[in-house]
Amino acid sequence: MRKVGLVIRFRRQLGVLILLALCLPFLPVLAAHAGAPAADSNNDSIVVLRVDGPIVPIVARYLERGFTYAREHNASLVIIELNTPGGLLDTTNDVVQQIMNQPMPVVVYVSPAGGWAGSAGTFITIAADVAAMAPGSRIGAAHPVGGQGEEIKGPMADKITEDTAAWVRSIAETRGRDAEKAELAVIESRSYTDNQAKEFNLIDIQARDMNDLVNKLDGWEVTLTSGAERVIQTEGLTLDRLDMTGGERFLYALSNPNIAYLLLSIGMLGLLLEFYNPGSIFPGATGGLALVVALYSLGTLEASWGGILLIMLGFVLFGLEIFVASFGFLIAGGVISILLGSFMLFAGNSPAFGVNWGVVAGVVVGLIAFVVFTVQAVVKAQRQRATTGVEAIVGDTGRVVTALDPTGEISFQGERWTAITEDGPIEAGAEVVVVWQKGLRLYVKRADDGRQG
Repeated sequence: MRKVGLVIRFRRQLGVLILLALCLPFLPVLAAHAGAPAADSNNDSIVVLRVDGPIVPIVARYLERGFTYAREHNASLVIIELNTPGGLLDTTNDVVQQIMNQPMPVVVYVSPAGGWAGSAGTFITIAADVAAMAPGSRIGAAHPVGGQGEEIKGPMADKITEDTAAWVRSIAETRGRDAEKAELAVIESRSYTDNQAKEFNLIDIQARDMNDLVNKLDGWEVTLTSGAERVIQTEGLTLDRLDMTGGERFLYALSNPNIAYLLLSIGMLGLLLEFYNPGSIFPGATGGLALVVALYSLGTLEASWGGILLIMLGFVLFGLEIFVASFGFLIAGGVISILLGSFMLFAGNSPAFGVNWGVVAGVVVGLIAFVVFTVQAVVKAQRQRATTGVEAIVGDTGRVVTALDPTGEISFQGERWTAITEDGPIEAGAEVVVVWQKGLRLYVKRADDGRQG
């Protein structure tokens, strides 16, 4: 019956996990619509969007929703407040296309003061109809790099760099900006302060804050990608801030490489605990849920499947160490596998997508401590004296009630037992030690101290 119950519970958990896996692809759609205000075509305002963090797919969906909202509300222009260390190249391409194909002017404002439009943010800023920066902010460092921020080498590096440089040059030329300086941000990883960016014609406006920016935009003439000329009028317009919904913020949090990595680790650890102690249910359900969410998150971040599989293999090797006496070889293999997998996990184009090595070290050290503790517990349990069956009574002592010659009776654990000895006659009152049990008879020998009653 217990096995049947476990099977039923397992099926229920599996059903929940499958349902969750089927629902995950629709979460971005639900997040985009949750909390979205109804359209008002009579509202003439400035729509303000905020991007603070890496450029990942959910950001592109959020901006797309913001642009749709702006068109439906007949907004005069859209301002994107940007503060980012970089992001995925494909997502950046999507965002740039959205910005350059809007029917209204789009302003990108690198803020707050001291903010950053690094890597992918450089393309997004230069693509705007009007580019602005706050004091102390910076832009640039757009050279393509590997997932851990390492330099890409070989022929592939030349191809990627040349293509990316041509792309930023094309954007800069379209917007009338200094294409050469923009190209240097890609080829030589140049970074520019807000003053340098204004001097080199990479941006149009330096603004202290949003109010200063709105005032300086008033009367600004722009030519849209379509060729239409517009004069920005901001006097009397209100700022209509459209923030991320709760669902979008949740998905954005999942798009953090460190969180995705921790979810993957928790998922694998939960499954290991379930295999070590079948039927405990909670570790397996929690681990399965974390693993499904982690795979979704890693998918949105374009993680390398080779890296994911290496990390999973590392956890499996750690788990085998509990059941196989490898003298630490499996642990060493697990550490190497997890470190290699962590190194190659993300194939992004920005250091923002490298897993923090402090997180990796914490996971590895925690796993080693867990396996060592578990192995010690297993060894200790194996060395402990059995508390049931024959092994539980062998070695215990009793006292002779009727003389053994060779059969008699003894008092053992509060009961009278028939006992047999091969040590010769043992008088009543003597202490004996149980050496074996067969049926309802105990085989005994005289205790070492040979005491007599």
